[in-house]
Amino acid sequence: MSITAFIGVGSMGGAILKGYLEKKSAQPDAAAGSIRATTRSAESAQKWANTPGLSMTATETDSAANLKAVRDATTVVLGVKPWAITETITEIAPALAGDATIISVAAGITIETMQAALAAADAPARVTVIRAMPNTPAHIGRGVTGLAAAADAPQEAVSKAVSLFQAVGEVLVVDEDRIDALSAVSGSGPAYLFWFTEQFIAAAERLGFSPEEAKLLAQNTVTGAAALLAGSDKSAAELRVAVTSPNGTTEQALKRFNRGFADGGMPELMDEALAAAVKRAAELAAG
Repeated sequence: MSITAFIGVGSMGGAILKGYLEKKSAQPDAAAGSIRATTRSAESAQKWANTPGLSMTATETDSAANLKAVRDATTVVLGVKPWAITETITEIAPALAGDATIISVAAGITIETMQAALAAADAPARVTVIRAMPNTPAHIGRGVTGLAAAADAPQEAVSKAVSLFQAVGEVLVVDEDRIDALSAVSGSGPAYLFWFTEQFIAAAERLGFSPEEAKLLAQNTVTGAAALLAGSDKSAAELRVAVTSPNGTTEQALKRFNRGFADGGMPELMDEALAAAVKRAAELAAG
């Protein structure tokens, strides 16, 4: 029986676990007890108490919960905070199976850092390390996850990781030196759209609409357009052109958007914003 263990099921870890459980429950050969998870508090564990196919334990009530969860597990998902990654790896190393794959969703923690922690804790030499960078739409099964594996990672381990994260959306496998750039696009990307929507609502209010009316108009326009883009076989550029009549109102607004930023317009602003996010990711990784 293939066992998957989740260490830490906070906001993102919990979303991934939920999606994975739903995917597994739909499989006719799903084995009871093949998914284990731990969380810090008994209160948090209780929320998962009656979840079919899941064995959940709180470290608050069982100090050996993490060790028990990873024993014989082929896949271990680390959903703990970045500052706790090394400590958690050191804790679970003695119980890791020789063919285990560790997947971390902690931003800024490199494969090299995790491998060093495993080596220092005398973990089995063949343990594979993978970094995952999911984004918040994973909570509704519409996420985008970037995966970066160690250079010597077996293809089977990478395929398992891809399958796991496909339970909460799309997956892109990249080299680790591209993971910060990926984070700047998809990891931080939802915040960019939320920020635009905030400004859009505020602008609608300044046009004289009530807060409720402005939210209805702007927010539903954003979500509706996103759904149209997702369901269309046309590119974003093609859909934009379809809405933009020559010399019409939309064209005038788009021209003003572009002219309102730096000399290079929107392209330069986007490049600068993403570069700032990549730079900060590198700073965090460097400690």
